[in-house]
Amino acid sequence: MPRRSQQEDYERAGLDGRLSPGTSPALLLVDPARAYVDPDCPLYAGVEASVDAMRTLLADARRAGIPVVVTRVLLRADGSDGGIFLRKVPSLRVFAEDSPYGDFIEGLAPAPGELTITKQRPSAFFDTGLADHLTAARVDTVLIGGLSTSGCVRATALDAMQHGFVPIVAEEAVGDRDPDIHAANLFDIAHKIGEVWPLGRVREYLGPFGTPQ
Repeated sequence: MPRRSQQEDYERAGLDGRLSPGTSPALLLVDPARAYVDPDCPLYAGVEASVDAMRTLLADARRAGIPVVVTRVLLRADGSDGGIFLRKVPSLRVFAEDSPYGDFIEGLAPAPGELTITKQRPSAFFDTGLADHLTAARVDTVLIGGLSTSGCVRATALDAMQHGFVPIVAEEAVGDRDPDIHAANLFDIAHKIGEVWPLGRVREYLGPFGTPQ
């Protein structure tokens, strides 16, 4: 019997549902940290193209006037709040409070009035007030860009769905150090967690929000 393609196998298993975006989106930029674009850092990931797309996405979100949230990882200098995550990934020490690698990438820092979420775990929702903030703002859809696809982006998309927000990952505006792992995680997110849209489609969705009524 011929082996089914991956797409056919997932569809046969019923992993082909689609989520429709709502009418009250927010943008969530996950960990746009210098660590991922500085070649001197052990976490350098070669994601400059994704960073350019993140800047475009952020500009569109601001033009549309939707809420913007930007996350960062920040650990105590001694790493005492890093928990199991730090034990598993010791290079996370680059995000200690005395390190420059946790600084926001140029052009991706939150503006006055935009929310910064500081976290010590992969998901932007874990042990933060993000879900309450989005609920209070009546957000129903979370547009996601950031780093990295297989780590904090995926964890955040999963928790967005579990908190009742439609997660939409902007394909070009997320990145990872390995293109195969990046692609596999986008495929999995699209079939089990939320939607993965090309940046152009996200921009089209945002267009009407910036139009005067």
